[in-house]
Amino acid sequence: MTERGANVIPFAPETGDEADMDNPAGGLHLAEAVRMAEAIVFASAEPVSHKALAARLPEGTDVPAVMEEVRRQYERRGVNLVRVGDAWAFRTAGDLAFLMSRDAVQQKKLSRAALEVLAIIAYHQPVTRAEIEEIRGVETSKGTLDLLLETGWVRMRGRRRTPGRPVTYGTAESFLDHFGLEEIRDLPGMDELKGAGLLSARMPSNFAVPQPAADPDALTDDEDPLTDIDLEELGLLTPRVTDD
Repeated sequence: MTERGANVIPFAPETGDEADMDNPAGGLHLAEAVRMAEAIVFASAEPVSHKALAARLPEGTDVPAVMEEVRRQYERRGVNLVRVGDAWAFRTAGDLAFLMSRDAVQQKKLSRAALEVLAIIAYHQPVTRAEIEEIRGVETSKGTLDLLLETGWVRMRGRRRTPGRPVTYGTAESFLDHFGLEEIRDLPGMDELKGAGLLSARMPSNFAVPQPAADPDALTDDEDPLTDIDLEELGLLTPRVTDD
């Protein structure tokens, strides 16, 4: 039994870490940070970024350690904590997804052309419309790109530093979230695509699946960021009204 008046720690994460055993206060602080992080992510409709967590948790909090502890605690539950790029979100455990099928909204499937364009953007980003057409060997309609932009899986990244300054396209964080990827480099390689029956076993000997960029969010040397003027021209920003 615990003697009356003794210091009692209400919760200490079962990490097995000897440092926490030697320093009960440290374990208590971690437990509180875990509870706070859990509440922040649970209350958010969108994945919560590392930057947002660091800003809202106590100063000096080891965010990766805290989130790893939250993930450990939820790994056997009906919902799991998953990493989406540089953000975190709660999602239904994969083996229980069938329970949600009755409530799922029937969504219209993407056309083959849209899927091809999406795959090209994912593997080749940053890529322009002309570059997409060169890879596919056929013209790509504006409607196909508009549809992918509407899904939120594709975004306009910047402008290529070439004549005409064409817009470059890349995937958005929601693309990772929808397809269950932690980062873009988790896209399947050639062996995985063949195993899934998505590539013919008799591909040309020189065929290769491109390796996605390590940091798809970073602009390349031949890209300029989108300015407010660019956004206005693309219809993504309401034109500014100036007084005469």
